[in-house]
Amino acid sequence: MITLGILLIILSILLFFVVPPIRKRNTTSRQTENTATTINPLFLLLERFSNRVITGILLFGVFIVTIPYLFFWAEPGYQYFVVYPTGAKSAVMDEGIKWRGFAKIIPWQKFIDVKVVSGEEDSREIEGAMEPIPIRFIDQVTARAKLSTRFQLPANEQSFIDLAIEFRSLQNLVQTTLIPTVREVVSNTGYMFAAQDYISGSASDFRVAIDDQLKLGTYSVEKLEFKDTLVTDIEEEQREIREIRTRYEVNKRLDRSGQVIRIPHDINENNIIVAQVIVDDVLLEKAFQKRLEAQRDESAKRQLEQQKIKTAKDAQARIVAEGERDKAAERVSQEKEQVKALIAIETKLKQEETNRKLAQIALETEKLKAQAEKVKADAESYKNKKLVQAGLTPQERAQIEKETAIGVAAELSRIQFPQTMIIGDSKGGTPLESLIGAAMAKQLNTK
Repeated sequence: MITLGILLIILSILLFFVVPPIRKRNTTSRQTENTATTINPLFLLLERFSNRVITGILLFGVFIVTIPYLFFWAEPGYQYFVVYPTGAKSAVMDEGIKWRGFAKIIPWQKFIDVKVVSGEEDSREIEGAMEPIPIRFIDQVTARAKLSTRFQLPANEQSFIDLAIEFRSLQNLVQTTLIPTVREVVSNTGYMFAAQDYISGSASDFRVAIDDQLKLGTYSVEKLEFKDTLVTDIEEEQREIREIRTRYEVNKRLDRSGQVIRIPHDINENNIIVAQVIVDDVLLEKAFQKRLEAQRDESAKRQLEQQKIKTAKDAQARIVAEGERDKAAERVSQEKEQVKALIAIETKLKQEETNRKLAQIALETEKLKAQAEKVKADAESYKNKKLVQAGLTPQERAQIEKETAIGVAAELSRIQFPQTMIIGDSKGGTPLESLIGAAMAKQLNTK
């Protein structure tokens, strides 16, 4: 557009100097020469141009040339520091067509990337490429940290103007403030952690500490030193000091309200916003890595031994359980045999008791029979004696025999025979049950 304006200005100047001489010459030619003389059409066309048209072309060309110095296009993702010819300063914070007024404009990117870049990565799109940051943990283990950060320029116009005046260019800000501050914060954060704790679960705390200190300021810390004395095992007779270890502990300083005391850095003082902090990796020294590998191998061996011990204990418990099971089975088997033997003995005892009772009943029966025979014999003897003494007649003899028979019958009727007999069964009934049954049968008989 500026080129077009310059061409229009040149054209207007040429027309301004060329048209009047042509017009004067044409007028003189008409007066001295024949009117039939042919006039050049170009000259006729140029003759018709007036001073106003030439002035308009000139002004339009000047406007086209000056319009880029009056307005400019603010691109998205940029902030602009504007210095007017009068010395006044301002800032353009958003995009669009903005008034310039012949001011000098210095563009600044809103977001600045500062990242640790290795040799193989492309760093053309990164404003602040840096080397891995060396750190030393509190237990004297060294490492290199890889970090990716993104910063945003101040959103306040006055803060941005002060920043632009102080650093003059984006590259100057990156190289003199952002990169040194990031390296310092990361390096100081390493002194607050032990490498053993870092690999044991404090990696997230390490990342949070870096993020928090970049955004709000570094911690004011207090370093404490402790001496740990290690002695020989208690089983030994003469216990001696085996080793004295020095360990350190870093605590954050707190104010009276319980808030962490912070030390502001250049990023905070210039109101630069920390938009993103990512700890890509922490590369520990090789000696420590070898020690970790040895610890890992020892831990694996220990776990394997513990698994073997657990397997042996499980096998032992299984053997004990199987033995208890076999003992219980044998105990049950023996108890069954004992029960069978006891049942057989009880059965035999019941049978013997029944036989004894039967024999007793038979004895009583024989006694009763013997008594009956004796009574009968006594009656016959008495009869014979009487007959011998009296010399009875047949009729008397018959009468005596009758009386004798009646007497024998009367004697026999007075004999008390057993009415109830108790017999044990083969189903395992007890003598008490047999006696109860006999009593009930006797009671029914009496009724």
